[in-house]
Amino acid sequence: MLEVRLLYQQLQNYNQMLEITVQDRTAELGESEARFRRFTELSSDCYWEQDEHGNFTHAYGPILEMLGSQSSISKDATDGTPAGHWDTVNRTELEANIAARRPFLDFIYSRMNADGTNQYFQVSGEPMFDASSRFTGYRGVAREVTEIMNERSPSKAA
Repeated sequence: MLEVRLLYQQLQNYNQMLEITVQDRTAELGESEARFRRFTELSSDCYWEQDEHGNFTHAYGPILEMLGSQSSISKDATDGTPAGHWDTVNRTELEANIAARRPFLDFIYSRMNADGTNQYFQVSGEPMFDASSRFTGYRGVAREVTEIMNERSPSKAA
């Protein structure tokens, strides 16, 4: 009977250690998430995720300011709605990468704003898959590079 009590006490001690470990890891995860959010807020880049249907599920950073939109991000963000018209060639190439589930790095595309100016974006993304290898969407980063592109080719500025 003494052995059973000792085993029970040992099990109880292990459970307490496990609970403390879980609490510590949970706190570390919370700190890590807060740190990531802060870096995102400080960054000129935006970080985004889309579901398997191309709908934005998460967007962090100045994405709405970059697009000149006060509304929320949706699949229509690239459809040439009020904020501007996306370059068809660029858009077709980007959509081909996405349809083939290929990652893309530093892809630059443009759109024409309502005032006739061109706006350029640099986007990198990678497909996401679940444990069953089922495609679940894309995640990536984007930043506006209009100023850089206009410096390279002043004739494209207007």
